[in-house]
Amino acid sequence: MAGRGPAGMMAAGRHMRQRGPAALLCLLLAGCGPQVAPKPHPLRVGLAQPVLDIDPRRAADAASARLARLIYSRLVDLDADYRPRPAAADWQSLDALHYRLTLREPRPHFTDGAPLTAADVVATYRAVLGVGAAAGGASPLRSELGALLAVDEAAAGQIDFTLSRPDPLFPARLTLGIVPARCAAPAAPTERPCHYDGSGPFALQDVSADRVRLVRRRDGVQVEFQVVPDPTVRVLMLLRGELDLLQNDLPPELLAYLAGRPGVQLSRAPGSSYHYLGFNLSDPVTGDLRVRQAVAHAIDREAIVSHLLAGAARLAGSVLPPGHYAAARLPDHPHDPALARRLLAQAGHEHPRLTYKTSTDPVRLRIATAIQAQLAAVGIRVRVQSNEWGSFFGDIRAGRFQLYSLSWVGITQPDVLRQLFHSASLPPAGANRGRFVSPPVDALLDTAAQAQGADQIDLYRQAQLAIHAQLPYVPLWYEDNVAVARAGLRGYALRPDGAWDALEFTDPPDARHPH
Repeated sequence: MAGRGPAGMMAAGRHMRQRGPAALLCLLLAGCGPQVAPKPHPLRVGLAQPVLDIDPRRAADAASARLARLIYSRLVDLDADYRPRPAAADWQSLDALHYRLTLREPRPHFTDGAPLTAADVVATYRAVLGVGAAAGGASPLRSELGALLAVDEAAAGQIDFTLSRPDPLFPARLTLGIVPARCAAPAAPTERPCHYDGSGPFALQDVSADRVRLVRRRDGVQVEFQVVPDPTVRVLMLLRGELDLLQNDLPPELLAYLAGRPGVQLSRAPGSSYHYLGFNLSDPVTGDLRVRQAVAHAIDREAIVSHLLAGAARLAGSVLPPGHYAAARLPDHPHDPALARRLLAQAGHEHPRLTYKTSTDPVRLRIATAIQAQLAAVGIRVRVQSNEWGSFFGDIRAGRFQLYSLSWVGITQPDVLRQLFHSASLPPAGANRGRFVSPPVDALLDTAAQAQGADQIDLYRQAQLAIHAQLPYVPLWYEDNVAVARAGLRGYALRPDGAWDALEFTDPPDARHPH
């Protein structure tokens, strides 16, 4: 998807490309004539990647999941320590296999004025389970519900959840956005999609390939998400008053340029998004542990963080966020090119050829190119293949790759290990995209799911060590979160998981005073 901008400006940008994004911005912003005060506008947020599916029953990519949190109510939410707390419902454990949820008063209302009911909850969760008229096949979120077997309406405002096995973490799984029960009936092609009607703090106005419009229900403030893949164009649009807020996906030199500009607010906070290099273990080359270990030892993570990320990241270990109560301390694979070459020789793959898939995002392409060069230094010949986000993500979900880089955002519970690494979570049932299969790991995860307290934590830590020994992922880093806003924007705060929840309390800048 091409970036926006007047044709003349983009032509000038092509001539200046070798001078870098900051120089390009200076050219584009100079000599543009007197500024004309813009008309009042909504709060406009620039996105690097498109929103693929806002239906909370299927929202599996980061942008879709973050948007769904704004539109739909949840039964349960998580606090800063990743512990469950009531949101739209309270819960009680009837016994080891049964939980009862009671909707809290006053109940949230959908955009058509109807209150959220037990029937809505039942229909939503049954759809993800693959039961009922709204199922539409397996949901990529099915594995997140763990041992959930059945969902039934117990009484007005009460819902019973039945499990196939004990699951002490079960309340923390009930963070799915609720859609109306009437969404179980398929809509006519000319009708507004039923699942657009949520009961969260924002109402969805319309969706297109490159734009999503919301309205904040408490005060009518409009929020518009606009997809602009090119980071230079996103920054230019912010400086010209065409966007109000950018979050992440900006190269360090643009951030350095913005930090010194008047009329711009820049804030940073440690992030918990886990960036990793993933392998296809069913591939004859990347399926060899020695090749994966060689790749890990060939990569100089510290150099990439220092030079390409300007130090704005922490080296990663566990997929669980830093400081998580169940995170294991994993052994490192230090940068050691000589060891990488020996491992390749032992594997009989001294000069393997690999294809590395990534998106067209410029930062991700730079990182892929740096990793390509580091792997070439030990004899691994890598072809970098970049595709627009939808095609790239589709290939990864379908297993059409040898090597790829992505990130996990919003991880909160240790049982995510089951979704990512259990043999029962191969797509489409889960997110075990690398086709990792290990009976010992399956046994650890199965046992951990039924344990409690310190025993459960210990089992999850053992599972992390066993998984890391097989190296289905090379942990890369946890990137910091960065927000860039026009002066005058108030109330936006960064979250470790990068969620956009603070938009509920954010006021747009005064459009009558451009910068």
